[in-house]
Amino acid sequence: MSLLRYDDLRETAVTRRVTARLVVDTRGRGFTELTREVAGFLERIGAGDGEVSLFCRHTSASLTIQENADPDVRVDLLTALDRLAPEDAGWVHDMEGPDDMPAHVKAVLTGISVTVPVIAGRMALGTWQGIYLVEHRARPHRRELVVAFVGDRN
Repeated sequence: MSLLRYDDLRETAVTRRVTARLVVDTRGRGFTELTREVAGFLERIGAGDGEVSLFCRHTSASLTIQENADPDVRVDLLTALDRLAPEDAGWVHDMEGPDDMPAHVKAVLTGISVTVPVIAGRMALGTWQGIYLVEHRARPHRRELVVAFVGDRN
């Protein structure tokens, strides 16, 4: 018995690759939702079927797909990350301040890239999923992301 369902197979010829730079000014430690910006990118380029990926060009911020309905989830996630990589853990690397090395550890744990399938120009995210940039540093930063679509035209 197969657990994989094949009721909606779609084959796409990869006919194009479109990239853009997304600049995000964070407010300091926390989550910034990017779902609308990415959806706007896909609409603007006339995306069809394919994949969209985001890549964070920094080592003290990260990207994740997470629940976008209850903001308490994001509060709890920040708390969990702080417990996993506290500022007072005796880090050797502290040239940029006590929050820098924990920010690197948190970025390693959460990752700096995400990829989402795109079907008929729309991201195939779950009902309560959103794409987030996670700022791990205490003060605001300007973060650069690369957004790339690979697929066909709508």
